[in-house]
Amino acid sequence: MEIKASLHYLRMSPRKVRLVANSMKGMLALRAENNLKHLPKRAGIPLLKLLKSAMVNAEYNFNVKKDDLFIKRITVDGGPVLKRMRPRAFGRASQILKRTSHIHLILGVREGARVEKRSFGLGKQFFGKKDEPVLREAGGGDGTGKETKGGGADQQQWRVKPEGRKHAHRPAGFVRKMFQRKAI
Repeated sequence: MEIKASLHYLRMSPRKVRLVANSMKGMLALRAENNLKHLPKRAGIPLLKLLKSAMVNAEYNFNVKKDDLFIKRITVDGGPVLKRMRPRAFGRASQILKRTSHIHLILGVREGARVEKRSFGLGKQFFGKKDEPVLREAGGGDGTGKETKGGGADQQQWRVKPEGRKHAHRPAGFVRKMFQRKAI
C-alpha cells in the first residue's frame, strides 16, 4: 500500500531541496520527522509539513499507525522558473532565475501492519435529502421570475433565464458601438 502526498510550486531551488530529501529516503516516518525538526536547512520546514500531511492522511484514510510508516520514495522535480533582471555595468542587464520545486512523497507500510480502508458515507447527513429541491419559488409562485435559495426573504436571489436563451436579456435594437470610423 502506498500513501501519496505532493507539494507543488515551492519557491525554493530543487537542488537545495534535494539535499534534504535524499537524507530522508528509506527512513521510518517518525524518525524522519524528528530529523527534519532539528535540521538547520530552510528546505526542512516545507518537507516536514508535507511529511506530517502524508502521515495524517495514512492515519485517517487507511487507519495505519504512524509507527508503521516509512518513506518509500521522495522525488524533487523542477517547476516553472521565474525570470527577473538585474542591472549591470554599462547599461546591460543580466538574468536572475528564481526556481520552483515540485515534491512527491510516497509512504509505505511495514510488513505485518494492520491496514483497513475506511469508507466515508457522504450521503444525506452532508448534502440533505435527495428528494428535496434546492431552489423554491419565492412568495408562493407570484410570477415575479425570481427564485431564492431556501425560500427566505433575506436569502440571495437569482434571475431565471427564459428557456432557449444563452445570454442575459438585452433591449430590442441594442447595438454595441465600440469602434466608429470617420470618413476621411
